[in-house]
Amino acid sequence: MWYKPGIAVIAAALICTLGTIKSPEAISQTKNDEVSKTSSKEASGPPKIRDRSHPDYVRCRSEPIIGSLVRKRKICMTNSEWEQYARAGNADTRSMLDDISKGGMNNPQ
Repeated sequence: MWYKPGIAVIAAALICTLGTIKSPEAISQTKNDEVSKTSSKEASGPPKIRDRSHPDYVRCRSEPIIGSLVRKRKICMTNSEWEQYARAGNADTRSMLDDISKGGMNNPQ
């Protein structure tokens, strides 16, 4: 009879896993502990803001990624952060238009 190392490996793996098998009661107890931990975290957190005009309300939007026809990037910020984002974009655009009106961006003066 030939010795097959594959059988020995399988037997060793089975012996190792037998010690880690839990009873159904232990599994249900673990699940109950996990549920109680997540519910206590949710209960202790700050209340969710439901007013969409509140400065701390989080809004998300997806923007297309330049160079891709399909991929999009999800951006989430609070209302106050979106307002700052828009102001910065408007300021950049205004300064670029001022530079163009002064004689172009490529002509050093």
